Amino acid sequence: MTLRQTPLHSRHVDLGAKLADFGGWEMPIEYTGTVAEHTAVREDVGVFDVSHMGYAEIRGAAAVDWLNTVLASDISKIGSDQAQYSLLCDDEGGVIDDMIVYRISDDALFIVPNASNSDAVVATLRAAAEGTGVTVDDRRDTVGILAVQGPNSDRVLESAGLPCGHDYMSFVRAEWQGAPVVVARTGYTGERGYEVIVPADRLVELWDTVVDAGATPAGLGARDTLRTEMGYPLHGHELSADITPLQARAGWAVGWDKPAFHGRDALVAEKAAGPRRVLRGLLAQERAIPRAGMEVSRDGAIVGELTSGTFSPTLKQGIGLALLEPSVVEGDEVFVDVRGRQARFVVTKPPFVPPHVR
Repeated sequence: MTLRQTPLHSRHVDLGAKLADFGGWEMPIEYTGTVAEHTAVREDVGVFDVSHMGYAEIRGAAAVDWLNTVLASDISKIGSDQAQYSLLCDDEGGVIDDMIVYRISDDALFIVPNASNSDAVVATLRAAAEGTGVTVDDRRDTVGILAVQGPNSDRVLESAGLPCGHDYMSFVRAEWQGAPVVVARTGYTGERGYEVIVPADRLVELWDTVVDAGATPAGLGARDTLRTEMGYPLHGHELSADITPLQARAGWAVGWDKPAFHGRDALVAEKAAGPRRVLRGLLAQERAIPRAGMEVSRDGAIVGELTSGTFSPTLKQGIGLALLEPSVVEGDEVFVDVRGRQARFVVTKPPFVPPHVR
């Protein structure tokens, strides 16, 4: 299979990035090292190429009202130029994808789904929109996205001539050197930051400007360690067709009072019965690095499985996320089978380090 490449591929090669397949895209995993890039984001500012993510525009009379009958979150709770985390579920309550929804007006929105799920999201929304007058326009090939993240992200954006300083989960539509841009106060690192959407043919120019302003290029390896420290879910790990929002402890992102959304009946029934497993955080109490798929036990009995695991560059400890039996709660001691060795962990409520998104 030929991997897709973002417009920044040549920049990644020039920087000596370690490249790998991510959702069908050839993406940089690291440049100088995941720990150094992770630390740059926590302490200064980093920039990620996230142009592999999807991008679709949704337009039509009362498009917000229509989308609110499809997605699980309650989009009516946000106003124009505001963003919201949301979920697209199937009829069984499984998660087709999680995404950020950006509301422009009552009649216009855009969404940024995950790279490997973008086609499925667009297809599902188009099928649901048939006969409604609402259109779903897949424009992922026309835009590029940079995530500028870290405590000094405002300084970098100001130096680059981009708007900054607006509220968390809001966005500004502006022009940058004659090109339309969207600068959103969003991100997936737990740090103050922005995601900048620009025309694809201006992405290289913007990248160079942001890097010249002091942002450290960071790969998807650091993006993963950063989001794991926050306990943020990654589709295919903590969310999937087999893992519901309730199991992933993402019920806060569901508009339970809405009369209709995809998967509502199944999720309401699961909520009443209680989920059969629950996502928890695990913090190593000894030298051990957990990985996805490792078994978790308590008192000699298997009680669940790791969905994500890594070494925390901030804590200098192993951390993980695991789907566990509901009887396992915060504070409990469990053991993870780390390559045949039973390593001791404590069940801990994420985030593992304090967030600074605001």
